[in-house]
Amino acid sequence: MIRMIIPGRLPSMNQIIAASKSHYGQYSSMKNKFTNMVAMHAKKQELPVFERVSVTITWYCKKKRQDPDNIATGEKFILDGLVKAGKLPNDVWKQFKELKHHFEVDKNERVEIILKEEA
Repeated sequence: MIRMIIPGRLPSMNQIIAASKSHYGQYSSMKNKFTNMVAMHAKKQELPVFERVSVTITWYCKKKRQDPDNIATGEKFILDGLVKAGKLPNDVWKQFKELKHHFEVDKNERVEIILKEEA
């Protein structure tokens, strides 16, 4: 079991929609920025390469102002970042046993990802 921490927040669904509406290239730019950020953290934290995993993501937010499903949209950047970093071969069904989300309140906003190799 490996823990990866991403400081701060990832964009919510509302932010993604707003970016997409503002300019046709905004979402692409946002996706590249946050996918690259996750990939950088995965490489920096020296994660092993996984073939098949269970993923548990805990979203630590300062307040309960956003709906959990809005927050969890950041999962897209996490999975794509792990693939980009070479830590997962792909983000298709056969690479995952399960994906779980937990939501907590903490003044130190962050995303904690637990990756567990599965058979």
